[in-house]
Amino acid sequence: MSRRIDGDPLAIGAVDAPVVMVAYSDYRCPFCAKFSRDVEAALIDKYVDEGILRIEWRDLPIFGEQSMAEDLAGHAAAAQGKFWEFGTAVYASSPDRGHPDLTSEALRSFAAAAGVPDQDRFDRQAADPSVDQDIYADMLEANTIGVASTPSFVINGTPILGAQPLGVFEQVTEAAAGSAP
Repeated sequence: MSRRIDGDPLAIGAVDAPVVMVAYSDYRCPFCAKFSRDVEAALIDKYVDEGILRIEWRDLPIFGEQSMAEDLAGHAAAAQGKFWEFGTAVYASSPDRGHPDLTSEALRSFAAAAGVPDQDRFDRQAADPSVDQDIYADMLEANTIGVASTPSFVINGTPILGAQPLGVFEQVTEAAAGSAP
């Protein structure tokens, strides 16, 4: 499932890391926000920064039109090198329950908080439907392997469904790293 594209702004970690986690997420998903707040930073510190793990984002907008608009905004932030910062900003303000109302004004605010340097460019790109095909490709990939909910993860072929505790991700990552060529 990994793409391992060098310079992919929707991926973090070494392109040749022995372990790749593909993460299917939606910015309106409260459990995706929980994963971002409670687990992702620890995985980055422990495995990504050490060259063991690469995380690759996949868009899975399952909560309506706002989810699709948010994915476009994520790609607009990525075009300016601020994809991960944008996601962190969105998820940091997400409620524990329910789906946040992420209007275009809110997305612009998250882009500013993430340090997106050119807000006008962000606005243009966040409204550009040319990225739709990339988002639909991610959705098709998820549907093809049976992923219908967010967050869902595949770590070197091992699926993890839902916002599981850090220990689950550590166990699967370490097992994958131990069996990687």
